[in-house]
Amino acid sequence: MLASQLQAQHHLSRFSLSDPRVNILAAGIFALVAVLLTQWPALMLLLGLALLFNVMAGTRWRSVIKRLLAFETFMLLLVLMLPFSMPGETWFRLFGLSATIEGASQALTILLRANAVVLALLALLAIREPVSLGYGAAALGFPAKLIHLFMMTVRYIQVLGDEFQRLRNAMKARAFEPASNWHTWRSYGWLMGMLLVRSMERAQRIVDAMRCRGFDGSLYLRSQLLWRKSDSLLLLGLSLLALVPLVWQQFLE
Repeated sequence: MLASQLQAQHHLSRFSLSDPRVNILAAGIFALVAVLLTQWPALMLLLGLALLFNVMAGTRWRSVIKRLLAFETFMLLLVLMLPFSMPGETWFRLFGLSATIEGASQALTILLRANAVVLALLALLAIREPVSLGYGAAALGFPAKLIHLFMMTVRYIQVLGDEFQRLRNAMKARAFEPASNWHTWRSYGWLMGMLLVRSMERAQRIVDAMRCRGFDGSLYLRSQLLWRKSDSLLLLGLSLLALVPLVWQQFLE
């Protein structure tokens, strides 16, 4: 038991203890390769590499599966609708609508590509502290406003979640029960509206408090990032692995 925990920590250190710029650059290269791939065998290989990255990062598979299920719920609508919305050779008919082979092929391509990118992001970015990712993005020259937005979102997303939960509890205390009717949708509309209003009010209070403490819109890093030789080797290795499916696709063509 102890040996497995130590091994997991060792695997985790490969990605989580490197310079955060390595993770950001590797994720960008992986996403770029995913966009360039069009053939199923190459995309399946890329998906396998994303799974390998999660093994190397020591991510918890229960958490990965939970996040993937939430993502697949969104992808399910695309996969079901795309075959009926693209022209091409008819595959089958349902309720008078024609599903095309080209649409099904495109849906499968998008599904493989999206899952590969999500798994890679879970392995490369989700294991890092959000603050360290902000530091890495600043060191790479990302726009300051974008970094501020990211850092503030990370800091206050839980606050907004707590506010949402308080509003939901208030609705339950008033015996609200959701149903498929106009009252339910109107109540949810009021809920979103109140959450937006309270979020804006809290944001204004936060801005005022930051200005009282001398905030001038600049991002100051508490520590300087140090790029080491091992970071270069790790980025090179991850980049070469990500490029393997792209090279293989060229041979397939």
